[in-house]
Amino acid sequence: MEKRDFKYLIDTFFTCNKEDVLQIFNEFLNALEAEETLTTIEPMSRNYETAQSNPEINVIPGNLKDARDAIFPFFWGTDGWNSKFHLENVKGPANYASLIGAIACLLKNPNLCVDTYSQRSNELELKAITTLANIVFYHTENPWGIFTMGGTISNLYGGKIGIEKVLPGAMKKGVTGLRLVGIVSHAAHYSNETLAGWLGMGTDNLVSIPTDDACSMDLDLLEAELDRLYKENALVAFVIATFGSTDASGIDDIAGIRKIIDRKAAQYGVSAPQLHVDAAVGWPLSFLNEYDAEKNAFKLSRDVLSAVVELRKQTMNIRYADSVTIDFHKMGWGHYPSSAFIVSDRADIKLLFRTMEQVPYFSEADYRHDPALFTLECSRPAIGPYSVMASLNGIGLQGYQMLVAHALEMALYLKRQIEKLDYCKVLNMKCLGPSVVWWVLPKGRNAKQIYEDFVNGRVKPEDYKRYFYEVQRLFEKRKAAMDPKKDARLSFTTCMGYLPGGVAIPAWKAVFFNPKTDAEVARQIIQSMEEL
Repeated sequence: MEKRDFKYLIDTFFTCNKEDVLQIFNEFLNALEAEETLTTIEPMSRNYETAQSNPEINVIPGNLKDARDAIFPFFWGTDGWNSKFHLENVKGPANYASLIGAIACLLKNPNLCVDTYSQRSNELELKAITTLANIVFYHTENPWGIFTMGGTISNLYGGKIGIEKVLPGAMKKGVTGLRLVGIVSHAAHYSNETLAGWLGMGTDNLVSIPTDDACSMDLDLLEAELDRLYKENALVAFVIATFGSTDASGIDDIAGIRKIIDRKAAQYGVSAPQLHVDAAVGWPLSFLNEYDAEKNAFKLSRDVLSAVVELRKQTMNIRYADSVTIDFHKMGWGHYPSSAFIVSDRADIKLLFRTMEQVPYFSEADYRHDPALFTLECSRPAIGPYSVMASLNGIGLQGYQMLVAHALEMALYLKRQIEKLDYCKVLNMKCLGPSVVWWVLPKGRNAKQIYEDFVNGRVKPEDYKRYFYEVQRLFEKRKAAMDPKKDARLSFTTCMGYLPGGVAIPAWKAVFFNPKTDAEVARQIIQSMEEL
């Protein structure tokens, strides 16, 4: 091998040339700054066929600018969700404290599987998990958990622990010939079906409980379903409660669910199912647990303050759960992937332990702090803990309280304005969170009366299908006519989580995840509907 050529590789790609790296990084920042001066960014055309038919790799070694050029067009063509007009879904812009954490992580590139591969980054994960646990469980003595590649995987951990609780040894012996069941609500995230399939239970054994008009699981129906399942000798492995449904911000009564599953398990002489909470979206509402409503330092309006007080009651119920999923990359405004799976009692993690014989190349691993001995993944990035700790300590508790309160304030404001219009109906008035889902019908229709008749079964299928068509048609009409310089991007859901009579309700949707979104944006949404 030519030593000169090999030395060039080492010097260019494995030795930090600060001048070159900082210059290129500054170019990306300049591009980002240029994007943020635009009112909004229209989505660029994408050609997946061309991408697949033109794979590319340089033949001879180049330099860092070649690396930059290979990715820059795609960097420019990717929206950072920084515009205040982004209200489509549960995604917001990443904050710059998180960026500092992410950069630090990428410079060292630790693997969180074992202490040997991550060293103090492993320690940082434990610190971050403990910090988050004390936020969502409102002080807990013995938590443990890990960062995962996403909320789906975090929910899967909760489901797997549940299987091991009701069927000890399933990890080794399997579940053949036994009926394992999981329970969720109609408003639960579709990822629950994913985990039921991947855990070998089968999606047919995922039971969905109807919700009330607040998109909260009907506890009477839950109790009746548990009776039916236990009488059929089914093993109920888990109940996954939703804390902040993706569309309507619905919240399940976690304390009520806890009482029911414990009582029914005792009644039938079986192990209680794992009570896991999917709080991927709603967990940041827990920041408001420490907000002093009497002092009201932020001078929140009466209705926002009332929502904060009510939410405190609901968020405090998370402490009754066995485990929880949180997504810091949602309303924590961190970088992907920053999902975490957290157990209230670290003893639950022992149900997932491997023996040392199964991981001989981690002979130095210690059960007290090396996650590779129980994780699904072997390689795990450290973006999560770096993003979390940098963000929490940069923005601070009061900073997060202001951000969350602002999201609530904007959602409540839009709800009030929509409800003033006869041809509109807010569908999640009873839900407290950053989302608004609503109907827009042609002017002249009484949307509120139509909705009341529909939920009470007084509307024929051919009629409500026509209304549903009108709701979607008007959404598409607004989308086609919207001015990207002043009109917010909204989204459309075919099922907002409440299914009266088993019928899925479509709706317009706005999610206030961007801290830059203000009342003027909300007022323009109303104006754009009036102009339809």
